[in-house]
Amino acid sequence: MKNYSEFVRNIPDFPKKGILFRDITPMLLNHRVFSSVVNEFVKRLKGKKIDKIVAIESRGFIFGGAIANKLGIGLAIVRKPGKLPFETIRETYDLEYGKDSLEIHKDAIRKGDNVVIFDDVLATGGTAKATGRLVKRLGGKVAEYDFLIELLPLKGVKKLRGEKVFSLIKF
Repeated sequence: MKNYSEFVRNIPDFPKKGILFRDITPMLLNHRVFSSVVNEFVKRLKGKKIDKIVAIESRGFIFGGAIANKLGIGLAIVRKPGKLPFETIRETYDLEYGKDSLEIHKDAIRKGDNVVIFDDVLATGGTAKATGRLVKRLGGKVAEYDFLIELLPLKGVKKLRGEKVFSLIKF
């Protein structure tokens, strides 16, 4: 397996002072690396009963779409409020300082669908957990949570306690 972390650029103080942003743009610019990363996830998921990938805005869409396409399954997307054009359900969750919300189309998940929730980064786990609640409210089952990158010091995996979690790169 490649050392994919070499294709993640560190941007200090973005989007604000004290934050070290993990930029995946170099990975996206390199077709071979991007394809290899997608194939890593496809290999893991192939043969499992997965009906859909549920990708979280916005970088999750990039990999989630490619993975769903290669697996021959559907892609459902989760976005910030007001970004989806059809009827939605909303889930509000706590942030370190305040609250945020996510939405999914009401018809994105059918009762009994097995889904993999995909995002580019697992930080504190709040976004992923809220997405899991959306899926479950629509009658779906979360088979696992997959991430390109996990930021270990933020302990987001604790928020997903009891769930299957996979991260390709860990910092």
